[in-house]
Amino acid sequence: MRLCRFQPLDFDLKVGVDSHEVHPQPRAGIIENDTVWEIVGEVWGNRRRTGLKWRVSQIKFLPPSTPSKIICVGRNYLDHAKELGNEAPKEPLIFLKPPSAVIAPGEPIVLPAISERVDFEGELAIVIGRRCFHLAPGEDVRPYIAGYTCLNDVTARDLQKRDAQWTRGKGFDTFCPFGPVLETKLDLGAATVETFVNGVKKQSAPAAEMIFSCDVIIRWIAQVMTLEPGDVIATGTPSGVGPLAAGDVVEVSITGIGTLLNAVIACEK
Repeated sequence: MRLCRFQPLDFDLKVGVDSHEVHPQPRAGIIENDTVWEIVGEVWGNRRRTGLKWRVSQIKFLPPSTPSKIICVGRNYLDHAKELGNEAPKEPLIFLKPPSAVIAPGEPIVLPAISERVDFEGELAIVIGRRCFHLAPGEDVRPYIAGYTCLNDVTARDLQKRDAQWTRGKGFDTFCPFGPVLETKLDLGAATVETFVNGVKKQSAPAAEMIFSCDVIIRWIAQVMTLEPGDVIATGTPSGVGPLAAGDVVEVSITGIGTLLNAVIACEK
């Protein structure tokens, strides 16, 4: 099932003083072919159709959830670890992106003035559907997963290399586009993660090549922190990362989910 959060295009967007778009009337929906059926409640809860519907062309997709935190897994593809001169981690390497980094599909990634190199990192993301903490050995993680989506872990690579911690390089506003939809029944064995810049393929790898599986990642994180409904886990990027420039259009595409598209602009300040 494909779920989404959206806003009908007949509602005007308002732009705040911080240049973040304000989304009035956010709604949740079920996507069937070219139709979005509005539902009551969050996408991971009990769902009831209201009877209202729109064509996909009549809506703006919003991020599929409003996470309290975004947990990312670093170096989770062997070839990506090698391309940055690192060894494969022996256990999941996790870091956080702030919720203020989130933008919707179609909204611009803003290149910060203090960075000379900003990279794309296309990733498969997990959205949590139930509170999850200290799972019992052998406990099935699937009931805790609301679904899967596309995510771009945008990174100021020069700042990441300069700092001992990755918070600054990963945490700028607009550095976490994700969406457009939440797929509840993704076949991970058949999913391929790909990134395109201006239509040219830059990354491509089966999700099955992840060093640590989604099951392992969720268990690892849940040993440390409580995962709340709506929280997002970015599972790592394949090899092929590279720089973005103002005017670029970057797309993260995952088999069975769809395509996350964002343009890139320079900072005006």
